Amino acid sequence: MKKTGAEIVIESLCRHKVKSVFGYPGGAVLPIYDELYKNAYRLEHILCAHEQNAAHAADGFARVTGQVGVVIATSGPGATNLVTGIANAYLDSVPLVAITGNVALPLLGKDSFQEVDITGITRSVVKHNFAVSDVRELSGILDAAFEIASSGRPGPVLVDIPKSIQTDLCDESEFVRQELFFKELPEVDLTAAVAAINESERPLIYAGGGVVASGASKELLAFAERISAPVACSMMGLTAMPAGHPANLGMCGMHGSQSSAKLQSECDLIIALGVRFSDRATGNTAKYKEGKKLIHLDIDLAEISKNTPADVELHGDVKTVLQKLLNLLPQQERPQWKAAVAEAAKLDFCPEENTLAPRSLLKTVAAYCDADTVIATDVGQHQMWTMQYFPFRSPRTLLTSGGLGTMGFGLGAAIGGCIANGRKRTVLFTGDGSFGMCLQELATAVSQNLPLLIVIFNNGVLGMVRQWQTMFYEKHYSSTTLNRKTDFPALAKAFGAEGKRVSSLSELKKALTTLAPDTPTVLDCQLDMDEFVLPMIPPGGSVQDLITHKELK
Repeated sequence: MKKTGAEIVIESLCRHKVKSVFGYPGGAVLPIYDELYKNAYRLEHILCAHEQNAAHAADGFARVTGQVGVVIATSGPGATNLVTGIANAYLDSVPLVAITGNVALPLLGKDSFQEVDITGITRSVVKHNFAVSDVRELSGILDAAFEIASSGRPGPVLVDIPKSIQTDLCDESEFVRQELFFKELPEVDLTAAVAAINESERPLIYAGGGVVASGASKELLAFAERISAPVACSMMGLTAMPAGHPANLGMCGMHGSQSSAKLQSECDLIIALGVRFSDRATGNTAKYKEGKKLIHLDIDLAEISKNTPADVELHGDVKTVLQKLLNLLPQQERPQWKAAVAEAAKLDFCPEENTLAPRSLLKTVAAYCDADTVIATDVGQHQMWTMQYFPFRSPRTLLTSGGLGTMGFGLGAAIGGCIANGRKRTVLFTGDGSFGMCLQELATAVSQNLPLLIVIFNNGVLGMVRQWQTMFYEKHYSSTTLNRKTDFPALAKAFGAEGKRVSSLSELKKALTTLAPDTPTVLDCQLDMDEFVLPMIPPGGSVQDLITHKELK
């Protein structure tokens, strides 16, 4: 029986057990959307307000489930609006398949209405992309897209399908399969790694997003306890270990905890698991590695020793390699190092606050959250405060833009994360600047009856940029004071959501006890514009340059 290209797309999505897709229709994908209409009983389509946010929603869905997220957009501006979302998924290693329509094959290359070379545009921010030119190849290409997106180091794949391909007919017997040439991961020689760990007196584990992607949280905890080593997390790896565990130092890097900064400088061995050693994580790379050895384990061979030279290179899957290491390593106590870790933890102590400030706000909201509550953030000061103070307890409960730092990521991601988590209460921490970039997606959250809690850290400025202007640019506040008169609670109500202004902790607690069960709520929390994210290692600096209090000139 012959099927149209659009029917083949739907059958492929269902074959890959896709339950929800995000997108926005347009002329070049009308055949696909017609099939979505016919197949609504087995494939849910979430209509978003903007294609970029649809990509972020698919991204958030993928992060929570560990499955491939799917987004659909039309040609031209629909496709180009996806680019930021695709780039965000690429830099954070999120499995995503983006399906775009394009003009019919005879119109390609003729500057036709809403025609762009989207495969050319996205080439540098995808694992791979496909431009379909024959309906017989479509099924095989979609199978390959899902395989590429989810295998090895995950990432986004784009499939561009001209409208004529969507209406062309093809029998299943004519399908052309794509040949994939994935190399098997090599058998890892752990001899040098085991020797380095056994010889170490002060080992420290640096856990990244690769631990979460690999599903290796259980192994990480066992490994840390086996070798008596503290764990410092990258931002992407922050949910790999439950908050409150005595070995968990929290986030490391530019705005990491004081304990992680101190112990990273004092350790004699760093065991890096699924991290890429970004500049925000290491600062001055020469001083970062001074006086210590480095074991670097990653599934992506290109990342090993790319930014920081490793003494022992391990190419493999984090979960698999940790399981093998656990079979080779004896229990190691290291009492002096454990005592140093316990002492360093005291540096992170903060007294209780009775006023509405970033830390008290986050601690108060956390008290109303379950262990599996999904937390999304935008980008800026509120993002760093969330990493510092929110007690994450379960893997895959943090949706944040790490590599690209995308303001406007949060609301779309929260929508996708909420749907992925059974439409349970989901929290978005955002800033007034970031929220202004994506607030139209409130329409989607309301239409979907999603119980989102949107907490705006409203300080009237672009806080992180202002902080840098204060510290490094002689208080030249160029274009960072917003001076906007936006009434966020009124805006929320205009969209059909709930909205409240919060100026004190008592008002916050009252608002949290009266949340609607199936309606988004926006809490506009008023904060001081000169609250800083501290501690902070200046760009290119080291732990010796750590700033732990305001130093205003």
